[in-house]
Formats: sequence, C-alpha cells, structure tokens
Amino acid sequence: MNKKTETLLEILTGQPVIPVLKVERLADAVPLARALAKGGLPAIEITLRTADALDAIRLVADEVPEAIVGAGTILNGKDFNRAVSAGSKFIVSPGTTQELLDAASQSSIPLLPGAVTASEVMAMRDEGYRVLKFFPAEQAGGASYLKSLSSPIADMRFCPTGGISPKNANDYLSLPNVVCIGGSWVAPDDLIAAGDWNAIEALAAEAARLGAGA
Repeated sequence: MNKKTETLLEILTGQPVIPVLKVERLADAVPLARALAKGGLPAIEITLRTADALDAIRLVADEVPEAIVGAGTILNGKDFNRAVSAGSKFIVSPGTTQELLDAASQSSIPLLPGAVTASEVMAMRDEGYRVLKFFPAEQAGGASYLKSLSSPIADMRFCPTGGISPKNANDYLSLPNVVCIGGSWVAPDDLIAAGDWNAIEALAAEAARLGAGA
C-alpha cells in the first residue's frame, strides 16, 4: 500500500460519515466546519459547486485546525491543482479521467476517484488505487450491488455517496468493503442558511455514532 493510500485511509476510517457540503455563503464555512468537527466529524468534503467553494476551503484550512478539509466535485486537473493550492487534504471526484489521474500522480495529496462498474473498479485497481468513491450509490445499485463486488475484487474498498441517509447508512457501513459513507444530511441547506450550528453539531454527533452496532 502506497503512502497516499495510507493517508487517505487514515482520513476516511476516522469517522463513519464524511459530510458532503455545498457552501453558498463564504461566512458559513468556518462555523460550519467547527460545528461538524465538534460533533465528531472533522473530515469534510467541500464541493466545487459554488462560486465561493475554493475560498471556503482556504478559510477552513487556515482557521479550523481541528478540521480535515477536502475538495469534492473535482472534474479536471486544473480544479485538482486549485483545490490543493487552497489547502485541501484530500480530493474527491465523481468519476475518473486520465487528466485527473495525471494531476494526482504529480501531487502528494490523495485522490478518491469515483467508479461504479466492475470494469471501472478494475481499471482503478490497475492504476494502483485501492480506495474509491462509489457514486451515485443508491442509483447505481445500492448496498447489495456494492456487496456483490466484495468477493471478486476483494482488495478494493469504497466510500459510497449519493442517496444515503440515516435510514440506509448501516446497510453500507456493515459491508466488508466499505470504509465510510458520504452524506449531505448532516448539514442541510435550511440549517446552514439559518446559522443553526448547534443543530448541525447534534446531527454530526448522531452520524458519528453510526455503524457502531452494524
């Protein structure tokens, strides 16, 4: 196992849920990250779906030392490099391209690339990857599909994201090839808009306990 895989696994195995965040207002970034970390979810993924996403990553990296900030929805090499420059400790992509793989190969920051089919998983395995994002999880076949990959491709592990909630979270977390799950329910838009950081901290604390009895 290479160093970047070890680093990524240290981040992903530290908590059962990685919050997937859409930061619309830059002023929300720091208190949001603090609330999630205080609730027990220090590793967060800020998606590049908003104009302030890179600045949000930069602020969290600079001002919230207890957080481990990553960047999501990375679609090309340019965004990979911009996210790393902003302070991202890990990079997440919904899929994979050669351009992304090339950018990742030149960086010390680990990439969590997306894959769904057995062929995609095998291709990433050939590239040296052992941890992948499984996205969109529910739409692509859910926990039963992911379980079916665990025997023929036993050395690959996954962070499923997409359509996961507290209702089905343990279906995934109980699988032998799942290291964690990604979810947005721990930081819903209405609570962020209201600045209700205590409620978000409480949701994070609940999420941090998931999988304990799975």
